[in-house]
Amino acid sequence: MAHWETEDLMLQGKEIVLGVCGGIAAYKAAELVRLYVKAGAKVSVIMTAAAQQFITPLTFQTLSGRPVHSELFSLLQEQDIGHVSLADRADLLVIAPATANLIGKLSAGIADDLLTTTVMACKAPVLLVPAMNSNMWQNPVCRRNVEQLKQCGYHMLEPVTGMLACGWEGQGKMPEPQAIRDESQRLLAPQDLAGETVLVTAGPTREELDPMRFLSNHSSGKMGYAIARAAAERGARVHLVAGPTALVPPPGVELRPVVSARDMHAAVMALAADCSIIVKAAAVADYRPCCRQAQKIKKGSESTLALELQRNPDILAELGRLPGERLLVGFAAETEQLLDNARRKLQDKNLDLIVANDLTAEGAGFAGDTNVVRLIYRNGRVEDLPQMSK
Repeated sequence: MAHWETEDLMLQGKEIVLGVCGGIAAYKAAELVRLYVKAGAKVSVIMTAAAQQFITPLTFQTLSGRPVHSELFSLLQEQDIGHVSLADRADLLVIAPATANLIGKLSAGIADDLLTTTVMACKAPVLLVPAMNSNMWQNPVCRRNVEQLKQCGYHMLEPVTGMLACGWEGQGKMPEPQAIRDESQRLLAPQDLAGETVLVTAGPTREELDPMRFLSNHSSGKMGYAIARAAAERGARVHLVAGPTALVPPPGVELRPVVSARDMHAAVMALAADCSIIVKAAAVADYRPCCRQAQKIKKGSESTLALELQRNPDILAELGRLPGERLLVGFAAETEQLLDNARRKLQDKNLDLIVANDLTAEGAGFAGDTNVVRLIYRNGRVEDLPQMSK
């Protein structure tokens, strides 16, 4: 499955200190630096002596555009003490890979090199990404150290199961750089939605004609998945009700896969009463075949084929009639009279906000990675957004 991407606004301009320990997974840290820099972050790399046996400092210097640090007593500009300067500038400190040795040192309060002293002096969030042999990861001493660090407020992105460098298969493999970047963004996001429960719908629906064919649309689900991801990163509990897509669910989101409009209707109405924010970004079929054929529809001698369709439930209208206070957001994908149609939908469905999307505009539409939208609020205010990634 393809992994969807968005612009990482939470990383833009952030100072990230990346510690790299000695392990075969150190080569993945180079890709992590590239992802951070691509997202607009400023990256300072600290390498342990062992890490330099697996990958050269020049690699990180080239990717980050900054000098690589490894010596405890080297001084930076303005005579700042190295580890204190690095710790003070950090918005986030990430150690990937974090070895069992490094985890043990931090758990015991040992600060005997540039990386460990920087961690000790750092007041920013610290994310540890362990990578090691599966037996080492399961060793009771290592488990105790990990739990102790968690209790001290360190964040941990645990290793995944896979083929290890030693030839064994088990838990100990460092997560992919994309997953580390996603977790970094979550840690840097403001938690202004903490305590809220958000329901997001995404993707298309499918209405079956026969065992082989269905009616659907070109919705990719990218917009809804991006909204769900952003809400989760900002502290909300997120329910994502999604039609068929090839997207990977965002971390921390509760996914409820559905197929048809009636499936989505049932899932949404079961969740809606407990949600304070509902964003209906799915492209739901308005109609379905009156009768699904049990067998494949065969081509006959006729030059035309008539299909009888019936209305599907209007999910958004039902949500607008629910009692209680909640923020209700809808989408209007149009090919003409964008504002008039969107304003009518806003009023008819009793929405607080509608996102109007002109499918004919360059850089907009279902299949692409970007969109151009207009936000129309209940009070009549209209906000135009430039072309942006979904």
